[in-house]
Amino acid sequence: MTKNSGIDRKLRPIPGQDPVPYAGPMTTTGVLLAAGGGSRFAGPTHKLLATVDGIAIVRRSLDNVLAAGLDHVVVVTGAVDLAVGVDLTAVEVVHNPRWEQVQATSLHAGLAAAAVNGSEFAVVGLADQPFVPSSAWRAVATARSPAPIVVATYGGVRGPNPVRLHAAVWSQMPTDGDEGARSLMRLHPDWVDEVACDGSAADIDTLEDLTQWTSS
Repeated sequence: MTKNSGIDRKLRPIPGQDPVPYAGPMTTTGVLLAAGGGSRFAGPTHKLLATVDGIAIVRRSLDNVLAAGLDHVVVVTGAVDLAVGVDLTAVEVVHNPRWEQVQATSLHAGLAAAAVNGSEFAVVGLADQPFVPSSAWRAVATARSPAPIVVATYGGVRGPNPVRLHAAVWSQMPTDGDEGARSLMRLHPDWVDEVACDGSAADIDTLEDLTQWTSS
């Protein structure tokens, strides 16, 4: 796995917090959120197990994270047994028993795993966004930015995934709702930098979404 030695080690100050000490090499955990129920998807299977060109959506997303060369990869599961359609032996699986509540519970489960791993950064993305390539995960993870939050853009439009979160802001992530880091980015735009990425952050929520991609 690659260490993110290219990241600017002088973190942009966060009001109310002491400067972040740096000890040893920085490590990054990739967090793939895959716990939701997919209630809007009217297909015969859970949306993450549906296929595009014969490959499960979650498999495509996970392969892209793994190919980015991060130090650790965590998959947060919940509503469905993903092992039915994908090999999870190469990653750490964290089950979120509160998956029916809000996405924030899955985000915190993933960040907790990153903390146990001793990571300084977590790069978070969604399993229903299979067109976010490994290059986007890597670009966000290794961005030379002092910002505590770094987010991908596609064609000049904020993704908003994947997003890199420094450990200094993990405790400030929302504990309810489905916005993830977006609400924190709105509150503190000065904490955020963007990095241009290839690919698309289009998500597959409905059967119509899937049909659009499989027919294109």
